[in-house]
Amino acid sequence: MIQSKILDNKNENNNLICSENLYKGACVKIKNNINTFQVIGLNQEKKICWLREWPFDCNSRKTFALNISQITLQVLCSNDFPKEVIS
Repeated sequence: MIQSKILDNKNENNNLICSENLYKGACVKIKNNINTFQVIGLNQEKKICWLREWPFDCNSRKTFALNISQITLQVLCSNDFPKEVIS
């Protein structure tokens, strides 16, 4: 079972935003997407983070910036990798 927690700070628009518990390496869920993403960078002043899909593809360098308010859930990163990633 994957444990998760809802990020508990809210802004004036009632959107879920970053808490002090968000960190580089954390796995998260974002608005309007069912996939899991890993935080690879944070800029708390600008309220931006950089993400990549989890589990990540070693041959892909796809990352993207996202406003931290788009993060809805912090989850534990699964160790269940597809066989093609392990071999």
